[in-house]
Amino acid sequence: MNLSAPKNVTWIIAVVIGLLGFISNFVAIPVIGGFGFWMLFIGFALLAVATFIEGL
Repeated sequence: MNLSAPKNVTWIIAVVIGLLGFISNFVAIPVIGGFGFWMLFIGFALLAVATFIEGL
């Protein structure tokens, strides 16, 4: 199994999603609501998938 670094755009999107999820646990963000944990999970999952799929 070959692992590859994710593209910069994928990395930035995953970090932004993860940070929004993390911050929403401490500050009430109306758009996100109660999905903070899931946004954090999706951000980390996106990073993990991007290391397995080349070109993502």
